[in-house]
Amino acid sequence: MLKKATTELPKVVFEKARFEIPKVLGHIQGNKTIITNFHQIVTSLNRPQDHILKYLLKELATPGELNKRALVFGRKVAATAVNSKIRKYAEEFVLCSDCGKPDTRIEKEGPYHHLRCTACGAKHIIKSVI
Repeated sequence: MLKKATTELPKVVFEKARFEIPKVLGHIQGNKTIITNFHQIVTSLNRPQDHILKYLLKELATPGELNKRALVFGRKVAATAVNSKIRKYAEEFVLCSDCGKPDTRIEKEGPYHHLRCTACGAKHIIKSVI
């Protein structure tokens, strides 16, 4: 009976990930790149917007500013480059390296910053400095 039950189960189980980073939406206007959904990305990452902004500006090596409606980079930047940097940020500062869940917070202990996972209890030193 067990063999029959396993053969009758669907082969593919569609599982939607709980943590999804929205893709960058924006446009290039003259010599500037405008990201219109930056606030949505910040909300999904659950980190301070100043921290994410500083990381992106440093990694993309571009000047930029944040206004009420959008993030404006001082040069033309491809959306794929911004998406890859946001994904890299999530891997370094949001996702737990043990369980892979986004239920983490950044804590400072002495001169070091740690990423503490509230799901599994793991604690890792953050190697990147912003």
